[in-house]
Amino acid sequence: MVKTKVLERIKGSAKKLKRELFVLLLAYKDSRVPWYAKVFSILIVAYAFSPIDLIPDFIPILGYIDDLILIPLGISLALKMIPQSIIEDLRIQANEIKHKEKPKNWFVGILFVTLWILVAIWFGRLIYQLSSRA
Repeated sequence: MVKTKVLERIKGSAKKLKRELFVLLLAYKDSRVPWYAKVFSILIVAYAFSPIDLIPDFIPILGYIDDLILIPLGISLALKMIPQSIIEDLRIQANEIKHKEKPKNWFVGILFVTLWILVAIWFGRLIYQLSSRA
């Protein structure tokens, strides 16, 4: 019971962070937002989605500190730089965009699946050739 509540709280926090990151992305594109807030917002969004971290994730415990502390702290600071009325407008925009029907791009999906199949075939042949030489 306690684990379920903690897990639900963590999931809720993660969804809120994701929404706030989207708000910051929209803030970067909004002309009402000051330039310094735009710069800071896009840096936070870029860092959040970047595969490169200040502390690599493979380092035990410390590797996740940036994900657990730096990103939420950066989001909080960026939101404080933007006037509250603009943030409310951007949250409404983000919510509307979230609930729109997203178009499906079957061509890109098929392209990626085909690419992965070709990579698997190539890798399988490579392993077969290496094992037959031994």
